[in-house]
Amino acid sequence: MAYLTTTQSGQPVLILKEGTTRSRGKEAQRNNIMAARIIGEVLKTTLGPRGMDKMLIDSLGDITITNDGAAILDEIEAEHPAAKMMVEVAKTQDDMVGDGTTTAVVLAGELLKRAEDLLDQNIHPTIIVSGYRKAVQNAMKTINKVAIPVDIEDRETLKKVALTSMASKAVGLVKEHLAEIAIDAVKQIVEKRGERRVADIDNIQIIKKEGKSLFETELVQGVIIDKEAVHPGMPKKIENAKIALLDCPLEIEKTEISAEIRIRDPTQMKAFLDQETRMLKEMVKKVKAAGASVVFCQKGLDDMAQHFLAKDGILAARRVKQSDMEKLARATGGRIVTDLDDLRPEDLGMAGLVEERKIGDDKMIFVEKCKDPRSVAVLIRAGLERMVDEAERAMHDALSVVSDVIEDNKIVVGGGAVEVEMARELRKYATKVGGREQLAIEAFAEAVEIVPKALAENAGLESIDIIVELRAAHEKKDGQTMGVNVFTGKVENMLNNGVVEPLVVKVQAVKSAAESASMILRIDDVIASTKPKEPGKPPGGPESEEY
Repeated sequence: MAYLTTTQSGQPVLILKEGTTRSRGKEAQRNNIMAARIIGEVLKTTLGPRGMDKMLIDSLGDITITNDGAAILDEIEAEHPAAKMMVEVAKTQDDMVGDGTTTAVVLAGELLKRAEDLLDQNIHPTIIVSGYRKAVQNAMKTINKVAIPVDIEDRETLKKVALTSMASKAVGLVKEHLAEIAIDAVKQIVEKRGERRVADIDNIQIIKKEGKSLFETELVQGVIIDKEAVHPGMPKKIENAKIALLDCPLEIEKTEISAEIRIRDPTQMKAFLDQETRMLKEMVKKVKAAGASVVFCQKGLDDMAQHFLAKDGILAARRVKQSDMEKLARATGGRIVTDLDDLRPEDLGMAGLVEERKIGDDKMIFVEKCKDPRSVAVLIRAGLERMVDEAERAMHDALSVVSDVIEDNKIVVGGGAVEVEMARELRKYATKVGGREQLAIEAFAEAVEIVPKALAENAGLESIDIIVELRAAHEKKDGQTMGVNVFTGKVENMLNNGVVEPLVVKVQAVKSAAESASMILRIDDVIASTKPKEPGKPPGGPESEEY
């Protein structure tokens, strides 16, 4: 329908184009809240070590089985705009800290559910949003107060953090092995920038290949290049390799302008071809003169150049990705050279071993045993494609949380302990604020308790009993580390149980959830334009066609 209004003289005025739909006021709010809550409900059952998995089948029929919040929301392709906002919450959480996506989305859904109850009591959305904002500030104080500083050399604590992040993943007995790899990998790539420590996990390459078992997942002190040697005559293994990293082609480039060469007799033709060969030989000579025994080229490599390189016993790979070239430079200490004339012996990188290996059906070049690599690789193996994917997600989470702790060396206790402590402090704070905002702050306190509730429900426990027990435990002195142990079904000291997570993960989850919930609450009008009709389709769809 088109939105029309009339002037005083009765003249119709078209405001919105035809086909535009509009919902406003309570209806718009209800629709948005419902869509966002459904996304929260989808993820709620995946929370915690006893959470269930989701099977996602895309339009091509590919199957993904996971309980990783970010992966689920990435696959489901939400259509509703409010649901898309929840997907963005998960994406932000994943990009910023790499873990806690499920917590953030479930919390946002619960905040909206509590807000809906307040809207039914005729409390204005702006007051709810204002209350939520104050609640977040108070919650941040509480989280920082209960945070525990960590010595980054304390490997045991880093391992606990990694294991907690993988607790809900279906990697079972291999968690210890993966946690050790994650710690070694992150520690290798940490660098100091002024007073700050930076651990950028983009410098950790994750390569996954089916075959063998998860226990054969390994850390390579160097880089794995998903290419093979360009010539069969090249050596397949080179020890104490000197590596040239070239961002220039080893081939004769065609001229940009269309040139015409007139050849009158066969000797000129031969001279022309010989000159091309000589030029390629010169290029290879420069590589050899610099002392290189391995060449990684980002551009093309001429067949003749391959022949000369093989003759000189040099291993070469071409069309290597730029990201891999940068990783090679960080791992081997080499410099990427854009002009062959600039190649010097000091530009070469060093590696203890460069070897072409066959893994599954593919050949790959392993550049390993680097002296002090600033970039490393993790090769993930498993017998099943689904398992390899899930192991990759588990490894991503483990690497993320270890780097989070190394960069910002503080942890908080898991198992719902932090959430119950936050709720306790918020209830105290709410009485001081008073007025209608008090109700919003109390609603926020109720909402954050969804985390221990969901953990208990997913473990088949009685959530109300657990919450009552947790609240009582937190009232006691030294009770702030008490959380729900989903394996025993009891309220226990989760710090002693080693259930810990990075402070930044919790902070980001609470902030993201509150921001997205506030944004959805403030919307009171949804105006949607129609999608343009696809050309060539009958107006009534296939049903209207006559056969």
